[in-house]
Amino acid sequence: MEGDLFQLVEGMPPPPKRWARRSVCVYLRSEYPDAIAKMQAACRLAASIIAPFEIEVRVGAGAYVCGEETSLLNSLEGKRGEVRAKPPLPALQGLFGCPTVVNNVLTLAAVPHILSEGGRFLQFPGVDRSAGTMPIQLAGNIRHGGHEVAFGITLGELVHDIGGGIRLWPLVKAVQVGGPLGAYIHPDQFDIPFDYEVYAAADALIGHAGITVFDDGQGHGRDGSVSRWNSAPQKAAAKCTPCRLGSTCGVEVIDRIRAGGRKLDTLEQAPQMHNMLQTGRSREDEIALLTDLCETMQFGSPCALGGFTPIR
Repeated sequence: MEGDLFQLVEGMPPPPKRWARRSVCVYLRSEYPDAIAKMQAACRLAASIIAPFEIEVRVGAGAYVCGEETSLLNSLEGKRGEVRAKPPLPALQGLFGCPTVVNNVLTLAAVPHILSEGGRFLQFPGVDRSAGTMPIQLAGNIRHGGHEVAFGITLGELVHDIGGGIRLWPLVKAVQVGGPLGAYIHPDQFDIPFDYEVYAAADALIGHAGITVFDDGQGHGRDGSVSRWNSAPQKAAAKCTPCRLGSTCGVEVIDRIRAGGRKLDTLEQAPQMHNMLQTGRSREDEIALLTDLCETMQFGSPCALGGFTPIR
C-alpha cells in the first residue's frame, strides 16, 4: 500500500453489474497513516480509470482481532470487532447482511500479474499447493531484513543465506515464524521447507510470514512465551471465554511454574511461590493444568487469536 498501491487498485475485481451496489471497501488500521493517505490519494486519482466503480477507504480503530474477516465486517458496520459464528459465511451473508467477498492485499496485488502474464506466471515458483512467492519480514539480530522469496526454500536458507545470519552471537537459538502468535522452531528443524501444508503438519504456521530470529544473547524462551500470553487479553475481542480468561489464567499458571522450579532470589517471586503453596498443587500438577488449558484455547476459541496463543 505504500510502495506500489496502484497495483493493488488495479487488482480489485469489479462487482457484477447486476449487483445493486457496485463498490469496494479498503479496510486499514489507524496505526498506518502513510498507507491511509496514499491509498486515499490513489483512489481519488485512479479509481475512475482503473476500476470503474466506487472505492471507499475505511479506517478501523486498530483492533488486532479485526484481521479476521467477520470481525472486520463488524467493524465496518460500526459494531465492536468480534468474530461472528460461521455459517453463514461472508460470501452468503456478509457486510450489512449482503453477500461479501473478502480478499487480502497479497491476493489483489497478484491479480494484475495473472491477467497480463497468465496463471502459470505465479505458479512456476513454489511447491505443490504453496505456489508463487511470499514477501517475508526478517527481524531480530539479523544482518538483512525483508525479501520476497519463492515457497519451498528451507528455514535455514531464509535465516543464513537470505538474512545473512546473526550479527554478533555465534548461534541461532530459535526462530519464531508467523508473527507474534507463531511457533518457535528449533535449529534442528531448519530443513523444513517454507510451505503452508508442511508447516501445518509440524503444528506451526506461516501466517503473514513474519520471522523473528533469536540468538544465544537473548532470553526469548520463557519471557517470549509469557509476553504472547500477556498480550492476548489486550488484543482479544473479549467475546469468548477460552481466549479472554484462558490467556489470563495461562500467565498465572506459567508464573507459578517458573517460581516453583528455582530458588526464590527476588521479592517478585515470593507471591508466585505463595500462590503455588496456596493451591496445593505440585509443579507437575501445574504443568498438567497448563496443558489442558492450552488444548481448551486451541480447540475452543472461535478465531486464531485464542487458538494460536498457546502454540509452542
